[in-house]
Amino acid sequence: MAGQGGSGVDITRRRRDPGDKASGVGLRPPAVEQEHAVTEQALVFATAALTAVYVLSADGDELRLTETAGGPRALYGLPTSYPLSGRSPVADAFRTGRPQWSTSAKLAAYGEGAQRALPADMSLGALPLGADGRRLGCLVVVYPGDGFDAEQRNFLELYADQIAAQLKAGTQAQADGGAPGRGGPLSLLRSALDHLHVGSFTLVLNTGRIDADAQLLELVDISPEAFDGKVETLLAHTVPEDLPALMSIVEPGQLSLGSRDLEFRIRLPTGELRWLRLCCRIQGDAVGTPERLLGLVADASYLRPTADEVSRVQRLSAALANAMTVRDVSLVVTAALREPLGADRVALAELEGDRLVVTALDPPQPGAWPGMWRSEWRSEWPDVPTRVLPTLETALREGRICLLPSGSGLEPGLADMGAGGLAVLPLPAQGRVVGVCLVGWEEPHGFGPEERSLLTATAGLVGQALMRAHAYDAEHELATMLQRSLLPRRLPELPGGVAVARYLPAMSGLEVGGDWYDVIPLPNGHVALVIGDVQGHSAGAATIMGQIRTAIRAYAVEGHPPDVVICHANRLLVGMETELFATCTYVELDMEEGDAWFVRAGHLPPLLRHPDGSTEEVEAEGGPPLGVIADAEFAMTAVGLTPGTVLTLLTDGLVESSSLPLDDGLLRVRGALSGADPSDAGRLADSLLGDLSRRDDDVALLLLRYDGMKVRPIRAGWAVWRLPDAVMHARRFTARTLRSWRVATEADMVLLVVSELVTNALVHTQGPVRLDLTLAGDRLRVAVSDSSPRAPAKPVLVDWESTGGRGLLLVEAMSATWGSVPVSGGKQVWSEVVVMARRTDGTDGETVGEPPSGADAGADGGMDSGAVAGAG
Repeated sequence: MAGQGGSGVDITRRRRDPGDKASGVGLRPPAVEQEHAVTEQALVFATAALTAVYVLSADGDELRLTETAGGPRALYGLPTSYPLSGRSPVADAFRTGRPQWSTSAKLAAYGEGAQRALPADMSLGALPLGADGRRLGCLVVVYPGDGFDAEQRNFLELYADQIAAQLKAGTQAQADGGAPGRGGPLSLLRSALDHLHVGSFTLVLNTGRIDADAQLLELVDISPEAFDGKVETLLAHTVPEDLPALMSIVEPGQLSLGSRDLEFRIRLPTGELRWLRLCCRIQGDAVGTPERLLGLVADASYLRPTADEVSRVQRLSAALANAMTVRDVSLVVTAALREPLGADRVALAELEGDRLVVTALDPPQPGAWPGMWRSEWRSEWPDVPTRVLPTLETALREGRICLLPSGSGLEPGLADMGAGGLAVLPLPAQGRVVGVCLVGWEEPHGFGPEERSLLTATAGLVGQALMRAHAYDAEHELATMLQRSLLPRRLPELPGGVAVARYLPAMSGLEVGGDWYDVIPLPNGHVALVIGDVQGHSAGAATIMGQIRTAIRAYAVEGHPPDVVICHANRLLVGMETELFATCTYVELDMEEGDAWFVRAGHLPPLLRHPDGSTEEVEAEGGPPLGVIADAEFAMTAVGLTPGTVLTLLTDGLVESSSLPLDDGLLRVRGALSGADPSDAGRLADSLLGDLSRRDDDVALLLLRYDGMKVRPIRAGWAVWRLPDAVMHARRFTARTLRSWRVATEADMVLLVVSELVTNALVHTQGPVRLDLTLAGDRLRVAVSDSSPRAPAKPVLVDWESTGGRGLLLVEAMSATWGSVPVSGGKQVWSEVVVMARRTDGTDGETVGEPPSGADAGADGGMDSGAVAGAG
């Protein structure tokens, strides 16, 4: 493994330089060739092309070259010595005691003679070597790139400290009369690497066998005797959260020639965490097929977070654990990064295909972001194609954190986001990159080790949380769509009152629950309010809920009283032979008089808010839940409502949870109900919901504010006897009623509708027939009830020779709207005609007063006593 050395990582072998002999650096003996190979491999950690050590000469007037590793020295213009009296970055670093980081352009400013210019796109770093106040020399590093980033500088400074320590030890040994370090000058670089704890390995991709040196095994806490050459053995102590990132390096779809680097953690037997840094390169065969993975692992203790950083990560982890949706995750991340890091911008985006779909921006104002991002601003946040951001695209493809200091030469879309520095954090989850987090600074920003550790930990945590939240959002949307498809799309407008409803699905499990509500308009100004809850959270519960809701609506429309409606629904659920049961509260309310009839089946009591703000629970007698006892009886409780009263029906998800007892929940809702303004029913309903960001159960709320009718409808009824002239008597009754109601202009249309509906009932049905007239505002309703459940059918085709079938066509032509509804024991066919009602004083407007008395019955003449007796 170690013997393969730098050849495996494509580091140029050092050739013999004619000038080396003069500098004392000659050909290496075979015994040290292996050590030099490992030394050259270590250059990968700083991605350096050449490393050289210069030490102070005996006379103290120059720095002399003692050792190099990497490419040929002459290629990069490094001299064999630097005079301290001259101008050069190496001499400046030695004199000032501070590292000097120079690009090729900056080197040219030193003037000719100081050093030959570096090749284009190369940089040079000069780090002073000193110990105990003594200046011993300089470490010189040549880097193929435009400047060193913070991470490279940090590693090289650590490396320089170790070299200085070895120089001091060698100097002390010579002063004591001993020999210099083992292996001559070459041992200087190797000894420094040993102290930095750098190990190496080779992984053969087609066999999975791995060859690791003793230093690597020591880093991962495995004895050489216990190592069997398997990858899983080498990763046995790796922290589970870091395994996906490590395994992604060798995934078949991810293999590509080139280098990768990342940080990971192992847990020692003592429980302590150790940070390691992996840098690897995939080597191909003659045709370019990936064949071997060569890598180095170094002790990255300088990346180990401090106690403060650990607490930050713990707080972030706890916050993300409570973040259910993608939006929740986004808010947590922006809050955790922007202020603690002093950043000017934080963006979080999901990766969908080749586009970044932004889920959070801080600050959220469009003007705070680059022009390219603003041009893509289609909705709440922009989405950006990755192809126009090659730096970002590369980081996402390689899956590694990229810290870009000021002056990194970024493309405009990224440079404007962080002129002083930009952190690109790919978010890994389940072996792939699911998104990215961008953190930008306006002023020049240095990336310290603690900050790097925080960003590394954040990326892993956020990636997993984002994947979990995305799955939750998709499941939540599906459950909500299914649930709402079984609930009313909108509530009907009610005369004399306003009804509003709220529904919130649970935030755990499948989330498809059995809570439901309904508002059912009934004849004669009545309305039915229903709320219920089927046991459990499942598709089966939702199915039962839909069936029970439909059945109760059908029973109510048929005209059954509330207790009968609930009895029928109970028998239906028992007959379904399901293990589920349901609780329910049913209320029928007369919108004219304010009389309400309550029936409870194992459900919570209704709540009333009186006009003075006081609240009470309706003490309605209850029965068992639906679906438990087939012959159960359900008592009915009557309560009178005054205008301004708010009736509230709710399910237990609003008032009970694992942390909220039922009684306390009811008191909370009653308090909110008492203190709220009932003038806005929708806002009142929202205030009752309170803070339900964490819901263990579904929540359904149905609220009706009873205002009372300012102008009550006027009604008149007639029992139609089956006589030969029954239609004539029905017309006469209608004519007299219309005259008393001052309806004249539309009288002929109404009489025609009455004739057709009564004739159909007498001809096509058996049993009693009843005619009811209702005037409410500008609508006159004609309703004819009979004992046949069969609904009238409008003919598809009527030709000139047909002797019948035109009646319903005439009714449809004369009516604003018409229809048929089932009632107990039969049906009711109704028609509404728009009329201009007149007051009894002869002025235009809504009719007031009472229907005609029996004394008015003879106004049309010809009415026999039998017909009068049938008047309703």
